[in-house]
Amino acid sequence: MVPIVVAVILVVLVRTYLFEVVRVSGDSMTPNLADKERMIVVKPLTVKQLSVIVFDAYGEDPNATPGTNYVKRVIGLPGDKVVSKNGYIYVNNRKINQSFISSTERTAGTGDWTLSELAKEHHWKYRGNAVPKGHYFVLGDHRSVSEDSRAWGYVDANKVMGVVKIPFWQTTVTYRHNVNALAQ
Repeated sequence: MVPIVVAVILVVLVRTYLFEVVRVSGDSMTPNLADKERMIVVKPLTVKQLSVIVFDAYGEDPNATPGTNYVKRVIGLPGDKVVSKNGYIYVNNRKINQSFISSTERTAGTGDWTLSELAKEHHWKYRGNAVPKGHYFVLGDHRSVSEDSRAWGYVDANKVMGVVKIPFWQTTVTYRHNVNALAQ
């Protein structure tokens, strides 16, 4: 009986503080993460620009139900000014490298916008020109199908479960690099 209790406690501690295995649902992160693909969410890692994160979407996306988690890529950190123009994303007036997606994925459905234009169009509570303190601006890699910060605003840092890592035995070297190694 004691070994079972110890094992259960260890599993709970690992899932709460270290990592958890989750499954992708949907196409918003293709080509880098496929529908039904399993990935590891590492909880103690620092969120950086271009990190792929999992977060509790309930309360962030008005259409998300309790217990719904989303996987998205962090584009803007607190204080960053994010602009989309001609298929390119600029953060603090610097074009970010989007080599992790094709030209079509980068341009189809992305549009031209600033944070304040999106905020006005979608009636966000926070309407400034920069990502607010304690929040992130996130996009899906497959921009034309992704429901993301462009529609519903910023992700509260307290809602982030952790940073996504793909195990070495899954997918391709390129896709693993695009998820595991691009964060700056």
